[in-house]
Amino acid sequence: MAEQLIELNVTGMHCNNCALSIHKLLEKKGLHNILVDFASEEVKFSTSDDTRIPEIKKGIENLGFRVIDDISQHQTAFYEKVENKFAFCALFTAPLLLSMLLPWHFLHQPIVQLILCLPVFIVGCLHFGKSAWSSVKGGAPNMDVLIFIGSTSAFVYSLVGTIQHLGMQYQFYETCATIITLVLLGNVFEKRSVTQTTSAVKDLIKFQQVNANRIINGGVEVISAKEVRPGDTLLVNQGDKIPVDGEILSGSASVDEAMLTGESLPVEKEKYDKVIGGTILLNGNIHMLATKVGSNTILSQIIELMKKAQAAKPPIQKLGDKIASIFVPAVLLIALITFTLTYYVGHAGLQHAIMNAIAVLVISCPCAMGLATPTAVMVGLGRAAKNGILIKGGDTIEAVANTKYVVFDKTGTLTTGKFKINEIKAEPDVDMEQVRGIITAIEERSNHPIAKSLVSSLKNLPKQKVILKVAKEERGLGMRAEDVNGNNYFLGTAKHNKDDHFNLSLYKNQQLLAQVAIDDEIKPETQSLISQLKKMGIVPVLLSGDKKDRCLKVAAAIGIKEIHSEKLPDEKLKVIDIYKQKGKTIMIGDGINDAPALTKADVGVSMNDASHVAIQSASVVLLNTDLHSVIKFLQISKHTLLTIKQNLFWAFAYNIIAIPIAALGFLNPMVGAFTMAFSDVVVIGNSLRLKIKKVD
Repeated sequence: MAEQLIELNVTGMHCNNCALSIHKLLEKKGLHNILVDFASEEVKFSTSDDTRIPEIKKGIENLGFRVIDDISQHQTAFYEKVENKFAFCALFTAPLLLSMLLPWHFLHQPIVQLILCLPVFIVGCLHFGKSAWSSVKGGAPNMDVLIFIGSTSAFVYSLVGTIQHLGMQYQFYETCATIITLVLLGNVFEKRSVTQTTSAVKDLIKFQQVNANRIINGGVEVISAKEVRPGDTLLVNQGDKIPVDGEILSGSASVDEAMLTGESLPVEKEKYDKVIGGTILLNGNIHMLATKVGSNTILSQIIELMKKAQAAKPPIQKLGDKIASIFVPAVLLIALITFTLTYYVGHAGLQHAIMNAIAVLVISCPCAMGLATPTAVMVGLGRAAKNGILIKGGDTIEAVANTKYVVFDKTGTLTTGKFKINEIKAEPDVDMEQVRGIITAIEERSNHPIAKSLVSSLKNLPKQKVILKVAKEERGLGMRAEDVNGNNYFLGTAKHNKDDHFNLSLYKNQQLLAQVAIDDEIKPETQSLISQLKKMGIVPVLLSGDKKDRCLKVAAAIGIKEIHSEKLPDEKLKVIDIYKQKGKTIMIGDGINDAPALTKADVGVSMNDASHVAIQSASVVLLNTDLHSVIKFLQISKHTLLTIKQNLFWAFAYNIIAIPIAALGFLNPMVGAFTMAFSDVVVIGNSLRLKIKKVD
């Protein structure tokens, strides 16, 4: 059974620690493509066994979280919000901190400090204690274990001192309260920042939330886009969003498709043209027929692909995850060693030993390691999507690093795919109108760029009507068909054709009827793309099923030296295999015959106007047909990977430096809590920089 992506709404997560606890649980259950986003309260994973979902939900709820059916109907209680917990704790912590600065004697009274600290400690126990206990139960202790032990040690030490009237040197209530308050502040920043990194999918979902004007019995009724059914006739006015995918029945319009393609110029549409749900009608009014609705629309499929992409981990993340999983037990051990050495070997006194151990606990931050990769990947995927580049997985970003070869298909990729017929040469005694009629009837059944262009070229010329019973495409060869009278036709490339001027041959019952000479133009930006790739140290390669002469002509015009022509789909696979053995290989194509090669390459890139099979086979889809997107894709991928490495370096370096400083007693626990709270904000901030960073 095929794996499907399951999405659950889970409340009660307040930071990346909670997310890590759920992640570990799902990993232990053997699930794949796990993504836990605490900011949007979403949990995603792939499974082929639907029957396990109740058991998985129960496991998540046993960790102390709640799985709910509809997130939009759920209201988070006032006291559950991390912002409100922080505000409440800050109110009581402020006087405790003031007591260290101001000579107000009543604030120095142990009982007053206990009264001020107790509410904060209770909030800390409920907030961090619940998460800490859940993570220990799940076998993957998280950072909240460290915060809980650190703050509880300071509180218990102070409480014993108060009960036994041992004096001011035993009062560390402000340390306990400040640790809890500062870590809650870190949680607030973390939640807000992570929400920004996931904005790409949310922006796309907003495009779906529109109303539609459905024409019914001559009148117009306003309904939600979700209620539109295939076959409905809709009215779209100037300034409206087009609610679903469809075809124009009447009227003409300028449509802004930037949210899909990244193209700033509007696209002119008229009768019978296709329109895409979520795009904006800038000028004009149209009546349209709804053809694809709900999860079948292009926008829904893109959102689904983006969600799956966020769940696909790059290999580099697995390193961070592994270290984070052994981090908490290691820190607890270091804190214990610090206490033992300071108290028994250094003879520094109980108070000093406890404070050093607490400082070690609160300064360490596995959160930064856990956030290093997913935040950068989400921002990178979002930036690419805004540029009309749909990357299907975080793992694709890493696969692009150190690319050595970019292999291009010719037709529709390097060339416009818009062909014009130069000449049709019919055999003697063959009627030209019959030839045109057969070609039109056959090519109307194909999605190939050549087929579309041939139909368009012959549209206004006189032809005989031919009715076909069946027509099917043969990869890399052409079309075979049979008419209602039992005649068999073949239209496609014929390798034995010696005249390179003609690239297509039409046969009827294995007898040659005509030869067709067609040409397509090279895309204007192709030459600069090839020279940019060469500057980046990447070798461009041309791989095509077209004739050698035509491939040589295109390659010479744009500067490609390595050419493989007249290749069938299985031969293309072998060529890709040879290049893969030499180095990382990207394949860019658009037709059905490219699908196997796109799958075989390290990364397959498909054009938006490509066949459905090619789009499904590729790891990257260019939603606009501008080839400069290829460079943009390489640059965004390179900088996303660089950001991940910077984040991981910061997360490791911070802990490697901070923990020994705290262990040696050079760090106050309150300063430690402040530093820890902001270490993950540094990581998220660096990821968010990717949104605006120059990637040239």
